Amino acid sequence: MVAPKKGKNASAQSRPGRSLALILIAIVALTGGMFAAGHTTPRLGIDLAGGTSITLRAVPEAGQESAINKTNMDTAVEIMERRVNGLGVSEAEVQTQGDRNIIVNIPKGTNSEEARQQVGTTAKLYFRPVLATELSGANATGSPSPSATGNASDKATDKATDGAADPDKAADGDKASDSPSGSPSANSSPQGRAASDALKADPSPSGGASDGASPSPSASAPGDDANAKLQAEYTALDCTDAAARAKAGDGAKQGDSMVACGQNAQGQWQKYILGPAAVDGTDVDSSEAVFNTQTAAGWTVTMKFTDGGAKKFADITGKLAQNQSPQNQFAIVLDNEVVSDPYVSQALTGGSAEISGSFDQEEAQGLANMLSYGALPLTFKEDSVTTVTAALGGDQLEAGLIAGAIGLALVILYLLVYYRGLSFIAVASLLVSAGLTYVIMSLLGPTIGFALNLPAVCGAIVAIGITADSFIVYFERVRDEIREGRSLRPAVERAWPRARRTILVSDFVSFLAAAVLFVVTVGKVQGFAFTLGLTTLLDVVVVFLFTKPLLTLMARRRFFASGHKWSGLDPKSLGAKPPLRRTRRPARPVAGPVDPKEA
Repeated sequence: MVAPKKGKNASAQSRPGRSLALILIAIVALTGGMFAAGHTTPRLGIDLAGGTSITLRAVPEAGQESAINKTNMDTAVEIMERRVNGLGVSEAEVQTQGDRNIIVNIPKGTNSEEARQQVGTTAKLYFRPVLATELSGANATGSPSPSATGNASDKATDKATDGAADPDKAADGDKASDSPSGSPSANSSPQGRAASDALKADPSPSGGASDGASPSPSASAPGDDANAKLQAEYTALDCTDAAARAKAGDGAKQGDSMVACGQNAQGQWQKYILGPAAVDGTDVDSSEAVFNTQTAAGWTVTMKFTDGGAKKFADITGKLAQNQSPQNQFAIVLDNEVVSDPYVSQALTGGSAEISGSFDQEEAQGLANMLSYGALPLTFKEDSVTTVTAALGGDQLEAGLIAGAIGLALVILYLLVYYRGLSFIAVASLLVSAGLTYVIMSLLGPTIGFALNLPAVCGAIVAIGITADSFIVYFERVRDEIREGRSLRPAVERAWPRARRTILVSDFVSFLAAAVLFVVTVGKVQGFAFTLGLTTLLDVVVVFLFTKPLLTLMARRRFFASGHKWSGLDPKSLGAKPPLRRTRRPARPVAGPVDPKEA
C-alpha cells in the first residue's frame, strides 16, 4: 500500500511543467482573444472616463406596490435603453441595481440635461392609425403612394385578430412582421401628393382623437397649414439618421397627426405618417407572449384591454377595416417610434386582440413587454445625478494607479527583505495574476458591459495584499518543515496540503464577502465587490497552477536545495533542528586478562 502512494506522489511532483503549461496556454488564449476583439484596454466607468451617472428609484402608484418586480424593472430598463440610444449614445449603460433602482451611466459628449429628461419620464405608448408609410433613406427605391405600401413579404403574417373570436377566422392577408415592405406600385404618385392624400384620408377628424366621425376630406380642411407642415416633415424625414429619428414626432400631442420611424422585418427603416392616437397605452390591461398551438401562427402577442380601451379599440379597428393598405393598419408607437404596425380586416370587439406574425420567442416577449409597459403603474424619481469631467476622471485614475504602484512596490520590498530568493517566485506570481486580471477586465467590457470605475481600482489594490498573503502562507509552511529538519524537496510537498487548506478557506471568506457586498449594494460599490471577487478567484488559479509548480521546480535547483543564505530557505538562519541520524553503537572492549578482584 505504501509503494503505490509514494509512486503516485513522485509522479505528481515530477511533472509540475503540466500545470505551468496549462496556465501559459490560458494566458496566451485570453490575450489573443483580447487583441482579436480589438479591446486592448479595460472599459472605463463614468467616474474615470467622464460623463453623467443618474440613479432612478421606482415609485409605485397608490395601491400598486406589487408593480415593482423584476419583470417590470427589466421592461423599464429596455425602454430607457431605447431612449438613450435615440440620443445617439453608443456606450451608455442602463442596468438595475437592487430591487427598485436603475442606474443610467452616460459617457461624456452627451447632453446630460436632455438625457435626464429622456430617462426620467414615464414611457408614452399609443395606438395610432397608419396614413402612409414607405422605406426611408438609402433603403428607399422609389416614392410609393400610401396604397402602394404594405405589400406581402417573404416573412409570415403580422395581423391583429379578435382575441375572443374563433382562431380559425383570423383576418385575411399578409404583411411583414413589424412593418410593410414598402414596394412601389406601377401607379405611384409623387411623394408629396401621396402624403397629402393620406392626410385627407385620415379616418379621424384632424386635430383630435378618433370619436366616431366618418372620414371626409373636409375634415382636415381647418388644419391645412398643419398638414402642409406635416407633409414637408414626412418628405424630408430620413429614418436612417439617428438624429432625425430622435426628433421625429417631437412636440406631437395625443390628438395630433405626426411623423414617426420604425423598422420592418428585414431591419430596414421606414417612415410613417400617423393619425391622432386612438387608444392610449394605459388602456391595455395586460399583454403576454403566447405560443399558439391551435394554429400555425407560432409565437403571438395577446392583448387584453380595459373596458374603456376595448370600446376605443373596437371603434378604430372598425374604421381601419374599411380602408386599403396601409390605411387598414394601426401603429403601436412607443416614445414616438413604431414598434409594430399590424393590420386589421374586421372590427375587433371582444376586448382582446392577438398580434401574430413570424415572431420568435424573444421578439414576441419584447413586444409584449412594451405593450405592458404602457400600463405599468410605475414612475421613476431621481435619487442622484453625478457629473464627472474627463479631466477629473483622469486625475482619479492616475491617483489610483499611483496608489496601486506604491502598494505593489511596498509588497515587493517586503518580500525581497524577508524572503530573499523566494521573492522571485512571489513577484512572478503577482505579475501573472496582474496580467490575467488586466486581460479578463478588457474582455469583460464588451461582453458583459463591465466598466472599471474608481472603487473597482480600489478592489484591485486590495487584491494585491490578498494574493501576497496566499504566497506567504505557503512559504511559511515550507519554512516550518525545514525548521523540523527536513530537506527542501520533501518540505515543499509536505507543506502544500496544509497551506492549500488555509489558502482555500481564506479565499472563500474573501469571495463570500465580495459576493454579499455585490448583492446588497447599489451603484459604484458593486465595482469594488466585483473586482475583489474576480481577483480572489484568480488568486486560487495562480497559486494552484503557477506558484506551487514553480516552487517545486525551484526546489530542484542547487541554489534553493542547498539552503543558500540568500535563498530565503537557509536552515541555519531558520533555526532548523539537526537532521535525525542513526547513532552508532559503542565499541566493545578488547578481551584481556581478568583482574582477580573484579572476578
